[in-house]
Amino acid sequence: MRHLKQGRKLGRTTAHRKALLRNLATALLQHERIITTEPKAKELRRVADKLVTLGKRGSLHARRQALQTVQSNSVVRKLFNEIAPRFAERQGGYTRVLRLGYRPGDAAAMAVIELVDAQIEKT
Repeated sequence: MRHLKQGRKLGRTTAHRKALLRNLATALLQHERIITTEPKAKELRRVADKLVTLGKRGSLHARRQALQTVQSNSVVRKLFNEIAPRFAERQGGYTRVLRLGYRPGDAAAMAVIELVDAQIEKT
């Protein structure tokens, strides 16, 4: 029984799941909005909110903890210098998940996950 076990397995091994969430978190912080499947987006919410909280702390230890997850110096720099100050007054809920519908190929539920006050670059 899975009583009180948190998180979805997403059909992957532990290492694969952690790598997937690290990559999704890096992409989210870099682009501030990504499109993925709904279960992945809901799991990513937990990781991303913890990273923004680390960014708000701003200490060297918090920066090193963020680097364990993000593994990209430029993205961690953006997290601490740009993203965290925008959420200084906010107590949580830094991300938003919006449903998009279903993917044509396999009918997977798709969603957009974005930072609440995302300043999207037009690319």
